[in-house]
Amino acid sequence: MSTPVLVAVGWPYASGSRHVGHLAGAYLPADVFARHQRRVGNEVLMVSGSDVHGTPITVRADAEGVTPQDIVDRYHNEFVAQWAEIGIAWDNYTTTGTPHHARVTQEMFLQQLENGHIDKRTSDQFYDPEADRFLPDRYIEGTCPHCDYAEARGDQCDNCGRTLDATDLVSPRSTISGATPVLRATEHFYFRYSDFTERVAAWLRTRKGWRPHVHNFVLAWAEEDGLLDRAITRDIEWGVELPVDDLGPGKRIYVWYDAVIGYLSASQEWAAQRGDDDRWRLWWENDDARHVYFIGKDNVPFHCLFWPAQLMGAGDLHLPDDVPANQYVTFKGGKASSSRGVGLTIAEGLELFQPDGLRYALAANFPEQADTDISVAEIARRINEELVATWGNLVNRVLSMVHKNHGAQPASDGRTAQDEAVLAAVDASLATAGEQIERVELRNALRTAMDGAQAINAYLNATEPWKLAKSDPERSAVVLATALDGINGVRVALSPFLPFSSAILDDALGAVDGWQRVPVAPGTPIAKPVPLFTKVDVDELLADADPADG
Repeated sequence: MSTPVLVAVGWPYASGSRHVGHLAGAYLPADVFARHQRRVGNEVLMVSGSDVHGTPITVRADAEGVTPQDIVDRYHNEFVAQWAEIGIAWDNYTTTGTPHHARVTQEMFLQQLENGHIDKRTSDQFYDPEADRFLPDRYIEGTCPHCDYAEARGDQCDNCGRTLDATDLVSPRSTISGATPVLRATEHFYFRYSDFTERVAAWLRTRKGWRPHVHNFVLAWAEEDGLLDRAITRDIEWGVELPVDDLGPGKRIYVWYDAVIGYLSASQEWAAQRGDDDRWRLWWENDDARHVYFIGKDNVPFHCLFWPAQLMGAGDLHLPDDVPANQYVTFKGGKASSSRGVGLTIAEGLELFQPDGLRYALAANFPEQADTDISVAEIARRINEELVATWGNLVNRVLSMVHKNHGAQPASDGRTAQDEAVLAAVDASLATAGEQIERVELRNALRTAMDGAQAINAYLNATEPWKLAKSDPERSAVVLATALDGINGVRVALSPFLPFSSAILDDALGAVDGWQRVPVAPGTPIAKPVPLFTKVDVDELLADADPADG
C-alpha cells in the first residue's frame, strides 16, 4: 500500500552561494531518500524553497547598496539552476516571498492568535544609536554566554548550536556601525511556546529510531529547560506583513517563525499548481502520512521544538515523524560556511567534477553521526578509487564483452551454484540497502550497494569469462549473462545516488520499476558502451585548486 511521504528540506537563505557542505548536509540526502521512496511506490512530495526574509539577505543588501529583492533574485535563480545541474528532483521548490506563502503564514498566525497562543508584550530590544534604528537579531554579534564563542549572532551561536536572544550576548555590537547597542522598549507579538512544553516533551518521548544526537538534545531541552516564549515580530520592513494592525507601522513577522511554515505553504502551493487545491491534505491531515525533515544540526531546535509547537497551536496538523539532521561538513577542520567563505561552493564543485561523481563522493561522506572532513583531494579519491574502479569499470567491461562477443544479452540456461550465489549476493545487498535508506542510513546504504558491485567483480575474477570465450564459449555466455543480470540489480540500489548514470543504463538495458533486480531479457541488444564516469586527474586538479582545498 502506498504511503504519502513528505520530504521536507531546510530552506536556504537567498543571501549567498551554497557550498557542498549544504549539499551533503541536507539537499543531497533528501534527494536520495525521496528517489528511493518514489521507486518503492510511495506518493512523495518533496518541498523546499529559498528563504527570502532572512536578515542575512538585508545585511548583504545593505553592504552592497542594493535592495533585498536584488539579492534574492540573484541567489534564488542560482540555486534553481544548480539544483537542476546536480539532479535534485523537487516536487516544489519555491520561495517565502510568494503571495501564497504570505497568506498561509497569516492564516496560521490568526489561528494561533484565536487559540490564545499569541499575545502582545512590551520588551527591551537593542537599538543602534548611531544608525538610529532597532536591530534585528542578525544585526547583532557578541560573545556566546554558553561557550564563549566571540562571533555568536543575536539569534544563535554557530559554535555550540544554542538558540539565543540578542540580550543574552556578552559585549554585543552592531554589525551596521560597530557601536554598542542600547536597549529600548518596543511592542511585539510573542508566540507562547511555553504553552507546549509538556506536549512537545511527551511527543518527543514517543519518537523511535531518531538519531541520538538529535533526540537526546531536544528531549533534554524540553524536559530540563522548557520552551520559552519568543517574539515573532520585529521592527523591520522586509518580511511577511502582519494580518492585524495592533502594533502600528514598521512591524513584520520575523523570519524564523515564518520560514518553517514554508513546508505547509509549499505543499499547498504545489496542490494549487496541479489544480487540486485540497491535495495537500493527503500529507498534512493524514495520520498515515510520513514526514521526514532533512536539515543541518544547527536547525534542530526549530524543527524538533518550535515547529511542532506551532503546528500544535494551529490545530490538527501532522507532526514530524523523523528529523535525521546531519552533523557538519568541515574543510581542513573548519565548519563549511557560505557566510564566512569556508569550503567549496556548489558551482566550484560542479566545475571540477561530474554531477554523479560529486554526488557519490559526498554521499560516501555524509556526516550522519559525526562531523566529516572533506577536501578536493578526498572527493577525487572517492571518484577514482571507488566509483570508477569498482562500478564504472565493472559496467564498462561487462557491456563491452557482451557487445563484442554476442551483440545482445545471452541466454542464461544452465547456471551453476556459483552463478546463483552472486545473484543472491546482489539481491541481498539490494534488500539491505533499501532497509538502510528507510532508516535514513544513507551512507551505509551506498556502501552496501557498492558491496553488490564488488561481489560481481569478484565473481568475474573467479570465472574469467574473457578466457572462457575461447575455451568454453557457452559457459562464458552464461557468466556474462549472470554478470549483466547482477549489474541490473546493483544499478537499482545505486539509482537514488547516481541519477544521471542510471538514466544512461536505463537507455542501455531498459528502465526498471520498483526496488528489485529484474533480469535483462535474453536478446536485448547491447551497444558498445561509453564509460559512465571520467577519471579525475588528481595532480592537475590539485595544481589548479586553492591550496586550502587540498
